Amino acid sequence: MEQPERQKVRRQKAPKVVLIAGPTASGKSALALALAERLGEAGRGVVLNADSMQVYRDLSIITARPSVADLARAPHLLYGHVDADTDYSVGRWTEDAKAAITAARADGRTPILVGGTGLYFRALTRGLAAVPPIPAAVRERVRAWAQDAANAAVHGRLLALDPETGARLNVNDRQRVLRALEVLEATGRPLSRWQADLQPPFLAPEDCVRLVLVAEREALRRRIDARFRAMLDQGALAEVEALAARRLDPARPVLKAHGVPALMRHLVGKIGLDEAAAEGQADTRRYAKRQDTFFRHQMADWPRAAPDAALDDLALALEK
Repeated sequence: MEQPERQKVRRQKAPKVVLIAGPTASGKSALALALAERLGEAGRGVVLNADSMQVYRDLSIITARPSVADLARAPHLLYGHVDADTDYSVGRWTEDAKAAITAARADGRTPILVGGTGLYFRALTRGLAAVPPIPAAVRERVRAWAQDAANAAVHGRLLALDPETGARLNVNDRQRVLRALEVLEATGRPLSRWQADLQPPFLAPEDCVRLVLVAEREALRRRIDARFRAMLDQGALAEVEALAARRLDPARPVLKAHGVPALMRHLVGKIGLDEAAAEGQADTRRYAKRQDTFFRHQMADWPRAAPDAALDDLALALEK
């Protein structure tokens, strides 16, 4: 008499959460979509974005957001839902992702998170620092001070006030350096101290199926270069021109999207289109290398798979 009750409990258990990480242009989005379709009606997969640039509605082409055809094949969430004139942090994404995951699982759907922003995955699986929201007045004061300051000067100030965070951040990572200065200004506490006191992780290991997609290096370089050229053919330059016309604060994260700075320089006549394309390709290749380093060091315990084996590996893991 107890067996049917145990079966009932198993049927009511919320679906696992699939986490797919990997470098840009490695085929992550196609993998997530293929998995959602393989799950069919039984698993009803829903794809959730975990890429820090694909959240911005202003940039669809140059951030390689899923196409209209892809969106029609399976539900996609957290894509293009943020205006470019927004400082969208890992904390805000985490809250959005938590809500989307909870709703999907409650509806019997399998959330499939896919992207290349390692900090997003780490926040969900390891916890996030509970830094309070930064008041607009504080942000404006810090940005006004830094407006005419070189990156080295801004980074030097952080090194003096929060040496631990300053040592960890690259001198040219202006956005994160400014963020650290804002946290210190607003709270009187260094960001490194906040990050030492993490909130509990949202996802437990037993609730997840994790995977890092690994692509052969030279093949990835070719894919990056070809994709950037394809973006230009699809209208990426017009997309960047429309963004430039908004005259946003130069510190906005969206303006750092790979290829955007070079194309903006082309639009004002500083460089030719071929040179802008080459810079965009090189910038993207460097980013892919940084992603690979992050995944190897910060996500060393995640299973790895090549593109041709990844779909079967994920399907088998979900059956366990």
